Amino acid sequence: MEFLELIVLVFVVVTAVSIIWSTLQTGISPMMSSGKARKAMLASLDIPVNGPLIDLGSGWGTLVIAAARKYPQQEVIGYELSWFPWLVSILLKYRLRLDNLTLYRKDFKNADLSNASIIFCYLFPGGMIAVHEKLKRERFDEILIVSNTFALPSYQPTQTIRLNDLYKTPIYIYHWRQPSLKKQRPQIKQSRFSSG
Repeated sequence: MEFLELIVLVFVVVTAVSIIWSTLQTGISPMMSSGKARKAMLASLDIPVNGPLIDLGSGWGTLVIAAARKYPQQEVIGYELSWFPWLVSILLKYRLRLDNLTLYRKDFKNADLSNASIIFCYLFPGGMIAVHEKLKRERFDEILIVSNTFALPSYQPTQTIRLNDLYKTPIYIYHWRQPSLKKQRPQIKQSRFSSG
């Protein structure tokens, strides 16, 4: 075996182990959004954008790169745990000179998303439960959530787009508003020493 073949073999093995490890950790392998899904997701942006566009599980970078190219003045952020897809997206970012794109090799569950205007995701049912729990914990005034294929549990989408593909893939759109906290009147305990 030649030296170059050995390097290629080691690279392939490391890449495979990386993807398998992240798949075991997250419960799903990195998947690319189809071209139709990317177009539909980006076309769904209908609110003023005051904060970053964030992709939870940015994978190979197909959606975040498309978003960064379509909105060059907008901050775009991607979170991905799998090492090899993250590396591919980093290389594409620098190749395309996308200065408005930041890619983190980090679990979105440990990230601060409170300043986001728009969240994109193409996760899986367990991942959507994690997104839902995170949204309930963090403080958002209003945020647009666009999800490829999988819905948020216990939350009705504002709109569902069905792609014209073999599976009639759904794109779920949510206008998330933090449930308003009812102001409670402070209860005044009557002292046993009060007169009257």
